[in-house]
Amino acid sequence: MIDAEGAVPSNLDAPENIRCILESYRRAGKRIVHIRHLSRNPESKFRRDKPGYQVMPEAQELPSEPVIVKRENSAFIGTELEAFLRDHGISNLTIVGATINHCVETTARMAANLGFRVTLVPDATWTYGLTEPDGTVFPAKLVHAVSIANLRGEFADITMTQNLLRTMGHLPAERSA
Repeated sequence: MIDAEGAVPSNLDAPENIRCILESYRRAGKRIVHIRHLSRNPESKFRRDKPGYQVMPEAQELPSEPVIVKRENSAFIGTELEAFLRDHGISNLTIVGATINHCVETTARMAANLGFRVTLVPDATWTYGLTEPDGTVFPAKLVHAVSIANLRGEFADITMTQNLLRTMGHLPAERSA
């Protein structure tokens, strides 16, 4: 779970999909590792004292689930993530969270380069549109699609939430009222 701090995502289904995946992994007894970004920039929304640092309710970690705090785009740089995964015999990673074209893509690429098998769940990720210096706008859906294309095959297997849950034998839980 990468950087699921509380911004409103462009993919409005992502929070619910993340909730379903976390619930399914918990029922299956799979280890879940949460990654949080703590910025060094005092103006960043990713500071402990800013609302953007708070985890969205659907992605809230349980006390038994480790939280690794990163300060770079990759969850592997300057953290104990790789050692933790290797110490626990974890070689397959399922990645969800935000933003796909920054922290998710960087972490997935590095994980694959380190020899981990990566599964990316695009409908449990999100991003935002980008604007070039000349004013050209790239909509969030395009940015999202390009990141998926960048990762597919060489760096990650791609599957959607429903397919992931189906392979685990879990149907998604009903939404909370």
